[in-house]
Parts: sequence; structure tokens; C-alpha cells
Amino acid sequence: MPGGRTAHSRFKIPLTIYDGVSCSFTKQSGTAKLLKEASLIIWDEATMTRRQAVEALDNSTRDILSAPDRPFGRKTVVFGGDFRQVLLVIRKGSRAQIVDASLHRSYLWESMCHLKLVRNMRAQSDPWFAGYLLRVGNGTEEDDSDGYIRLSDEICVPYTGKDTDLHRLIEDVFPMLDDNMTDPNYITSRAILSTRNDCVDRINMRMIHHFRGEEMVYHSFDQAEDDPHNYYPLEFLNSLTPNGLPPHVLRLKINCPIILLRNIDPANGLCNGTRLIVWGFQKNAIDAEIVLGQHARKRVFLPRIPLCPSDDEMFTFRFKRKQFPIKLSFAMTINKAQGQTIAHAGLYLPEPVFSHGQLYVALSRATARSNIKVLAAPDDKGKKNKKSRQGKTKKSHKQGRTYTKNIVYKETDSYITAFQLVKHHKSSIDAMQSSYGGHYGAYRTHAKIWQSGFYWPTMYEDAKEFVRRCPRC
Repeated sequence: MPGGRTAHSRFKIPLTIYDGVSCSFTKQSGTAKLLKEASLIIWDEATMTRRQAVEALDNSTRDILSAPDRPFGRKTVVFGGDFRQVLLVIRKGSRAQIVDASLHRSYLWESMCHLKLVRNMRAQSDPWFAGYLLRVGNGTEEDDSDGYIRLSDEICVPYTGKDTDLHRLIEDVFPMLDDNMTDPNYITSRAILSTRNDCVDRINMRMIHHFRGEEMVYHSFDQAEDDPHNYYPLEFLNSLTPNGLPPHVLRLKINCPIILLRNIDPANGLCNGTRLIVWGFQKNAIDAEIVLGQHARKRVFLPRIPLCPSDDEMFTFRFKRKQFPIKLSFAMTINKAQGQTIAHAGLYLPEPVFSHGQLYVALSRATARSNIKVLAAPDDKGKKNKKSRQGKTKKSHKQGRTYTKNIVYKETDSYITAFQLVKHHKSSIDAMQSSYGGHYGAYRTHAKIWQSGFYWPTMYEDAKEFVRRCPRC
């Protein structure tokens, strides 16, 4: 979104949040002044945010606007997101903990008007595929007692158990790679997705070795900041690759695709998740070009910066790595791919998905069934009954069918696309009908327009249109 910022950056939301916390700006700050003047707040991907972060903004806006009994101090807030997709991440969290931390369990949920969007705009050229994705995301696709669904033969790469299976998947996603290495559109419109970082790293290493050109290797500088006695040898620190950090050994070539791992300069398009193409190397800088989005074709220089894991509890010491905040993006994790359109996608599943919405997110990156290929290994560990498990695996191979696990937390109302609008002015529907009948009628009108199939092209235009039509805005 043009001019967008992360919620934590814009609203000064604390990194460590809990029930009852507020944002860290004061009533006299520039952020408070901006909130007072704002007529509309848009918060995208709210389904991936802890409810405490949204509640922190609610607590602060009620305070600075002197409206303690009104959600967000009467400000209109649009939340965009999809509960079918991957939810927030809680390290070692159980299903109950993840659901409890989601926006659906917030006290603000009842004060929201829920507008349902059910048309897949990305896959509208393939109605069958769009319907299939909807059934996978809703958890209504036919499955067995263990939650395994059958994948269409059209999108599957046959599994034989040999190393050539992965090579075939790469060939399907990156056909004629040698002839298209210098084409940025070819490189950035394709990617292979997987559930785990080690699988992604293995594919990226295989791809960069086959990529033509001279290889440039950057080694990181690692240290344990609170280790004055050198209990942790350098070799051990170099072997670590925490989530969200680049590897110790970064291998790159000219024209290879990379993805940014940190928000360096959001105003100029250098955000976490930005995809780029490498154009040149220097000792402490990488020359690259943004290839997608508002800042496409902009040349930038990426610096080597100190990085720390976002989870302080990951190690018993404070780990610090100085490296370029990038990774190769021939392959990426499913969670990292959320929010991106990949014209030609591959899905590598040596093990089944392990979290809500992962299969839906991976499949829905593509625009049609002809543009996605899936390599899924049979899961011999996930069945409860070993005897029946072995029988099903043999049957699947004999009939040439591919099954994989689909995990859907239906208690999060995953069958509803969450495009939420906070009801301002009155929290009670009855009071709204009596005091602001026209205003509540406007909400009902908007809901009917949405459900009837009329869609505005972007969320920003959606919000402007709502404010324009709403008699109380």
C-alpha cells in the first residue's frame, strides 16, 4: 500500500505485549496528533496480528481522544485479512494458544461489522481452481478421518522416492532456466514453496549451483554479546541460522533473485518480504533492483547490518550476526510467501503441513491450476493406526493418487474472509438503529453490495468509497 507502515512502527506498539497494554506514545507526541486528525485507519493482514496489539491501539485511542467507552475513540478502522490463511506465530504454541491470541477472540470482535468476500480475484480465470481453493481454505474439501485430502492429478508431480523427483519439480517451475537467467520477469514470477527452512535452503543451494555466472560468497560476523568468557566457540555460532536471519555463508550470483528479511527503508520500498534481483557486488554492499510493487525497477544498495533473532528466548545467550539481511528466493517458506502472487509456483512437501492455513496459502499463490505443481511425499508418520496407514499408502501409489494433510482451525471462523469494519459512534446495534438509523442502514447496504458480487479494485479504494457513502463519516 502506498505510504504504508507496519503497525508496530506507526503506533509504537511494544514488542512484548500482553492483555491491557497500551502503545508507547504520549498524548503530546506526533503520533497522537496524527491519530486525532485521521479520518480512517487501514490495518491489513490483521489476522496475523495478536489481538493484544489491536487492543493496545484501542486503549491508546480511547485515552487520547477522551472516549473511554467507544471502540478506538470513535475512529473508523478497517481491518483486512483472511482467516483461511496462516495465523499469527506463537513459538511452541498449542492450537488453543494460537486461537486465543487471534483477533477473533478479542473483546473488539463484537463491535465489528463483518463484510464477507468470497470471490478469488487472483484465480478468477480458472473457476474450478478458485472453488477448490475455497473448499481447501474452509476445510470442506472431502478428507479422511486423519484430515488428508486428495490433490488433483493435474497439479501433482508423481512421487517415486528418488532425488529426481525434486529435480522434476524444479524443471516444471523453472523450465529452460539456462535460456532465461537474465530475464527478471521470468526469475521473479516463479518460486518453490515449502514448510521448513531447511527444505527451502536445500532447494536454494541446488538452484544457485545450477545458476550460471561467477559466485560471490559473503561470510557473516557472529558473536554472543553476553559471553565474556568465550563459552560459545565461533564454529558453533556460525552453524546457527535462527528464523528470520540470513545464513552464515551467503552465496550469490548476478541476476539471482533475493528476498529482504528486514524493514530497511519502507518509504523507498525496502521492506521485509521485498523481492529483488542482484546486479552487482561490493565488499560491504550489494547492488540490487526491486522488481515488484510500487517501487519496481528502482536500483538500491543493500548494506551489511547487525541482526538479532526476534525471539529472545530462542537461545540462552544474546546472539548477534552481521550480514546482509537477505536470502535467496528461488524457494521460500509458505509463511514468507503469504501476501505474494507467484505466477508459477511449486510446492515441495517432504512432510505434511503443520499449521492452520498453510496448504491453502501455498496453493492460492498461483493464478490457475496449470501454474502450480505439487510434490508431496506420503506421510508414514502421521497416521494413528500403522496397519491402516500402510494399507492407504500402498493404495494411493497403486492408483496414482496423491494425498496430503490439510489443517484448518474452524474455531477461528476460517470459513469467513475477515474484512472487518469497526462500528464507530455506537457499539450497540439497537442504539445505533434508534439514534443513527441511516448510519446503520449504510452498513447493511455496504454488506449487501459486497455479498452481491460488486467489488472495488483495492482496499484503499474500498475504504474511500465507504467513507464517501457513509452518511455519518
